[in-house]
Parts: sequence; C-alpha cells; structure tokens
Amino acid sequence: MTESDRSRAIWNLADRVAGTYRSDGVINRIGEKDLPSQTAIRAILERLLVLVFPGYHGEPVRRDADLRLFAASHLERLHGDLRGVLEQSLQFSRRHGCSCAGLWADGVDMGELAGNLALEYLEHLPDVREILRTDVRAGFEGDPAAGSTDEVILCYPGVYAIAVHRLAHPLHRMGIPLVPRIMSEHAHHRAGIDIHPGATIGESFFIDHGTGVVIGETAEIGRRVKLYQGVTIGALSFVRNADGSLVKGGKRHPTLEDDVTVYAGATLLGGETVIGQGAVIGGGAWITTKVPPGARVSAKRRSVMVADDA
Repeated sequence: MTESDRSRAIWNLADRVAGTYRSDGVINRIGEKDLPSQTAIRAILERLLVLVFPGYHGEPVRRDADLRLFAASHLERLHGDLRGVLEQSLQFSRRHGCSCAGLWADGVDMGELAGNLALEYLEHLPDVREILRTDVRAGFEGDPAAGSTDEVILCYPGVYAIAVHRLAHPLHRMGIPLVPRIMSEHAHHRAGIDIHPGATIGESFFIDHGTGVVIGETAEIGRRVKLYQGVTIGALSFVRNADGSLVKGGKRHPTLEDDVTVYAGATLLGGETVIGQGAVIGGGAWITTKVPPGARVSAKRRSVMVADDA
C-alpha cells in the first residue's frame, strides 16, 4: 500500500467513525460544555485528602505552620473548584434527566446554588476527620503486621478507599449527581475496592488487604466491622417494572451490625439479610438469610452453609 493509499484509507475510516458520532448519542456528548470533568474531580479529591490527612498527602507541613491559614487556603481553593464542578454537574443533570431535581427550583441561580452546596459539603470535613481517626486506629489495632498508624495511612489500600468513601458519602446524601460516583470509582480503580458512596458505614471500619471487596449502595455497616479481601456485600435479585426495566431504589443490600467480621471471599446478598452483632462469617461463605448475633458461619461445601451459635 502506498502512502497515498494509506492516507485515503485513514480519511475513509474517519468518515465512518464520525458517522457513528452523529448517529449514536449514547456514548458521546459532542459540544457539551457542562459535562463534569473526571480530571477536575480527582484533583478536588486529592486536595480534600490533603485537608483530612495533612502531612501524609500533599506537601510536608512545617511544625511552626499557621494551621488556621493552612486550612483556610485549601478551603478557599476547594470551595471555588468544587463550586465549578457542582454547577457543571447540576446543569448537565438538569438538561439530561436527574432524580436530584429537588435541589433546585425554576429560575434558581445555579452558580449561587452550587456555591451554597459546596460550603454545606465542606462543613462536613471536621466530622470526616474524626471518623477517619477511628478507621485508622482500627486498621492499626486489627492487623498484627501494622507497625504504626503512619504505615496504615501511607500503605493500606483499604484505608484509602474508606477515606474516599467518607468524603464522597456526604455528597451522595445531599443528592449531588455524578460527583460522588466519580470519586468512588477513582478509589475503586486505585485500590481495587468498590464502595458505593451511598453505603452507610459506622466508625472504626477496617478492610484488610481489600482487593476485590464490593459494598453496594444500600448496605448498612455498623461500628467496628472488619472485612477481608474478596468480600461482596451485594444485591440478591432485582425487581423489574412491567416493561422489564429495573426498579430503582429500595433496600437491596445486607445490613451488618456492630462487631461483625467477614473473612476472605464471603458473599452476603439481599436487602433482608442481617448479620447479627458479633457474628463471624467464614471465608467463602454464601449468605442470603439472617445470621443470629454471635453466630459463627462456615462453608463446609460449595454453597452449603452451617451456622452455630457462639
């Protein structure tokens, strides 16, 4: 093939590819100016991590630093960046359909609304730091291989995923579209741990090793819960509308009460599944029913469960 033939083939292919842009609007948004930027949201997330883990994320913080000024400078920039991202997300969602319409009324100034929502969200950061302190302590106390809390913060993917969840969850509760999901999927990509930002998780939560853990949107997890790698807290089945489409919402994922431990590879499914306080779920277990408080559950054979009260 000559250079001229290759050039002609490229232009012919370009015509075909461009034709798919014009005919299929599902996987492209040509000319869309308000599509939320994944890059901008990841940058905001990293700055949030600097605020909640100062000295561990971002630049070192001097011992004699003015900590109020340090916090204020990051908060000022975060507010501006977050306001821009929230306004984009709200404008985009308003045009293309969104269940979050209760956030605004007709004629509202979207820029002002986004600014107010950004400040409302940032007000959660002191509480996020307080609960993350308990998560880090749980990681240190729950793993004999952990040499220090510094190691837990710097090295443990579970702590990173939990931290991102703690930061994304308030946005989800506020009804903000897209942004919390982009944050959680960034943590999923980086840590191999998939926590939906809607999941409710109590203090002192620890994920050991972590790779392959999945926690669904309506999961409820109590205090001092410990999970190992490969655990799924998922949905058992999906209710469908008359037209075959999935019914959205509803309690689809299990509840884990306080002090539950779930070992590697266990699968817990269904919105009616409740794992009672202090129960221990063995590796590879398949759970679709309630487990009494204090019970020990083990997988004797594939998909065959034995539960004995402790």
